[in-house]
Amino acid sequence: MVPDRHSPVQRKTVRNPELCSIRVFCGDCNCGCPELFLDPEADLPRRIVLADDFGQRVQMSVEQLEELVSDAKSGLLDELIRRATAGRGRS
Repeated sequence: MVPDRHSPVQRKTVRNPELCSIRVFCGDCNCGCPELFLDPEADLPRRIVLADDFGQRVQMSVEQLEELVSDAKSGLLDELIRRATAGRGRS
Protein backbone atom coordinates (compact mmCIF):
# COMPACT_ATOMS: atom_id res chain seq x y z
CA MET A 1 0.00 0.00 0.00
CA VAL A 2 1.35 3.42 -0.97
CA PRO A 3 1.05 5.98 1.85
CA ASP A 4 -1.12 9.04 1.27
CA ARG A 5 1.07 12.07 0.55
CA HIS A 6 -0.66 13.91 3.42
CA SER A 7 -0.04 11.24 6.06
CA PRO A 8 2.72 11.73 8.64
CA VAL A 9 4.51 8.56 7.51
CA GLN A 10 8.22 8.64 8.19
CA ARG A 11 9.87 6.77 5.36
CA LYS A 12 13.32 6.91 3.86
CA THR A 13 13.49 8.45 0.42
CA VAL A 14 15.48 7.34 -2.59
CA ARG A 15 16.78 10.84 -3.34
CA ASN A 16 17.62 11.58 0.31
CA PRO A 17 18.19 8.18 1.99
CA GLU A 18 19.42 9.77 5.24
CA LEU A 19 16.14 11.68 5.68
CA CYS A 20 12.69 10.57 6.83
CA SER A 21 9.88 12.21 4.89
CA ILE A 22 7.22 13.94 6.99
CA ARG A 23 5.11 15.73 4.35
CA VAL A 24 5.11 16.56 0.64
CA PHE A 25 3.46 19.89 -0.17
CA CYS A 26 1.59 19.71 -3.49
CA GLY A 27 3.08 16.61 -5.12
CA ASP A 28 0.59 16.69 -7.99
CA CYS A 29 2.74 18.53 -10.51
CA ASN A 30 6.28 19.19 -11.64
CA CYS A 31 6.80 22.51 -9.84
CA GLY A 32 9.63 21.50 -7.52
CA CYS A 33 7.25 20.57 -4.74
CA PRO A 34 8.71 21.24 -1.30
CA GLU A 35 9.03 18.35 1.10
CA LEU A 36 9.49 18.38 4.87
CA PHE A 37 11.95 15.88 6.31
CA LEU A 38 13.35 14.79 9.65
CA ASP A 39 17.09 14.18 9.70
CA PRO A 40 17.55 11.92 12.73
CA GLU A 41 21.35 12.10 12.46
CA ALA A 42 21.60 15.92 12.37
CA ASP A 43 22.47 18.16 15.31
CA LEU A 44 19.33 19.43 17.09
CA PRO A 45 19.50 22.95 15.55
CA ARG A 46 19.38 21.37 12.05
CA ARG A 47 17.08 18.38 12.55
CA ILE A 48 14.21 19.62 10.33
CA VAL A 49 14.86 19.92 6.59
CA LEU A 50 12.67 21.64 4.01
CA ALA A 51 13.82 20.80 0.48
CA ASP A 52 12.53 21.16 -3.07
CA ASP A 53 13.13 19.34 -6.35
CA PHE A 54 15.54 22.06 -7.47
CA GLY A 55 18.14 21.28 -4.81
CA GLN A 56 17.27 24.12 -2.45
CA ARG A 57 17.35 23.18 1.22
CA VAL A 58 16.62 24.89 4.54
CA GLN A 59 17.54 23.32 7.87
CA MET A 60 16.07 24.37 11.21
CA SER A 61 15.37 23.12 14.70
CA VAL A 62 12.08 21.58 15.78
CA GLU A 63 11.49 24.71 17.89
CA GLN A 64 11.95 26.98 14.86
CA LEU A 65 9.46 24.87 12.88
CA GLU A 66 7.00 25.05 15.78
CA GLU A 67 7.30 28.86 15.81
CA LEU A 68 6.79 29.04 12.03
CA VAL A 69 3.70 26.82 12.26
CA SER A 70 2.36 28.90 15.16
CA ASP A 71 2.84 32.14 13.18
CA ALA A 72 1.07 30.61 10.19
CA LYS A 73 -1.84 29.36 12.31
CA SER A 74 -2.28 32.74 13.98
CA GLY A 75 -2.52 34.52 10.62
CA LEU A 76 0.71 36.45 11.11
CA LEU A 77 2.01 35.34 7.71
CA ASP A 78 -1.22 36.02 5.80
CA GLU A 79 -0.45 39.68 5.01
CA LEU A 80 3.04 38.81 3.78
CA ILE A 81 1.59 36.20 1.45
CA ARG A 82 -1.07 38.63 0.18
CA ARG A 83 1.60 41.24 -0.59
CA ALA A 84 3.85 38.72 -2.30
CA THR A 85 1.05 37.48 -4.54
CA ALA A 86 -0.79 40.78 -5.15
CA GLY A 87 -1.48 41.41 -8.80
CA ARG A 88 -0.63 37.92 -9.97
CA GLY A 89 -2.42 34.62 -9.88
CA ARG A 90 -1.30 32.06 -7.36
CA SER A 91 -0.47 28.67 -8.80
